Amino acid sequence: MPEAQSQTILIVEDDAFLSSLLSAKLKKENFAVEISTDGVDALEKLKTLRPHLILLDLILPRKNGFEVLQEISQDPQLQKVPIIIISNLGQESDIERGKALGAREYYVKARLSIDELVGKIKEFLGVA
Repeated sequence: MPEAQSQTILIVEDDAFLSSLLSAKLKKENFAVEISTDGVDALEKLKTLRPHLILLDLILPRKNGFEVLQEISQDPQLQKVPIIIISNLGQESDIERGKALGAREYYVKARLSIDELVGKIKEFLGVA
């Protein structure tokens, strides 16, 4: 089973409180964490960073999460990186659109605690 320490997660979230809380929890589990606060910054970071997982909010400044997904899906180097959407958008149409654009999982923030999300990430990445 892979070590969490060797795995990098890119958090794309404009809510500073949520991203710092999530970052702290993931670092405590020995993940390396990078944070982007908007879609443009995330795409810039992805030019050099090859994360093992991307946590992507949909409501973002400059480029929204759907636009980020669209660009990632067109890049052969990036389209293999698993993406988990964490959003307040809970409409079935948003979930379907996110998955159609390549997201592996879609979680509505209000229905999932930080601890549950970290557990799902560990499970997803195969970390004990």
